[in-house]
Amino acid sequence: MWFWLSLITLLFWSGSDLFSKIGCRDADDKYSHWKMVIAVGVVMGLHACYEIFANGTTINLQIIWIYLPVSLLYIISMAMGYVGLRYIELSISSPICNSSGALVAIVTLLTVGRGGYSPLAIGAVALVCIGAIGLGVVDHFEDDDLRAERQKASNYKYAKSFMALAMPVAYCILDAAGTFADNFAIAKINQLLALPVDSDIGAGSANVAYELTFLFAAFLCFLYVVVIKHQRLVPRREFPKYTGAIFETIGQFCYIFAISDTEHLAMSAPIISSYCAASVLWGRLFLREKLSWKHYLMIALVVVGIFIMGIFDL
Repeated sequence: MWFWLSLITLLFWSGSDLFSKIGCRDADDKYSHWKMVIAVGVVMGLHACYEIFANGTTINLQIIWIYLPVSLLYIISMAMGYVGLRYIELSISSPICNSSGALVAIVTLLTVGRGGYSPLAIGAVALVCIGAIGLGVVDHFEDDDLRAERQKASNYKYAKSFMALAMPVAYCILDAAGTFADNFAIAKINQLLALPVDSDIGAGSANVAYELTFLFAAFLCFLYVVVIKHQRLVPRREFPKYTGAIFETIGQFCYIFAISDTEHLAMSAPIISSYCAASVLWGRLFLREKLSWKHYLMIALVVVGIFIMGIFDL
């Protein structure tokens, strides 16, 4: 089950990348990233209410408090990612951001050990990690003329700057920390609820805690943007943000259950991190960001690695 949940997360989070980029790229709206946080918080808050009142998901202040450090790591990393989308192409930002899963896989293998993984399984993890990180490297060292041609085709110009790379890198580090801490927090929630350590019930409560925390963050952003700065929320410009938020919420729901399977964390994390490959493809198809043969080579490594992982689960 972890494999299919990871793939669903991959598809919806890559879609969220696309719509978030569309929603944050308006140069004349310097508050677009804050508005993106508002959109995600509102949608996640609605989903949290559904889980609580319709599905009876257990939630209380103690659970929210236990999961708060993880929630903050994820929320801050996402906000930084949205800032980065204002200064850099999606096909560059997404691979850098989502190298976090590769970092988690490496740390997990180094700290926990190989366990029962065969050399072929370790090779599959390596392929996905190399592909995810390689995409970022290829984009970073891309020839300036090719970069200029791609930007010309997409009608958006981006200058190299510290902010453009700092935000995705910050996202990568914070998201990796959150992913690594996630299992420990969920295990503690399960212990609080007197459940088995790997129970999905604790994962569901953790997801609701995260969504409610994001809703509170959205409220703070709304106060800052609308009440203090007197900015308008224009429906035409907000539509892509809320579409991205819906995709993000569906992906988050699947993600929390995928990584709650601690036995397969070293496999699920790189699969999820490789959604940057799909994001690069969406950038080419819908944003007209051109790709080189090096990009396609890295994407191929990721796809092959995911295919091998799927075989291991069947």
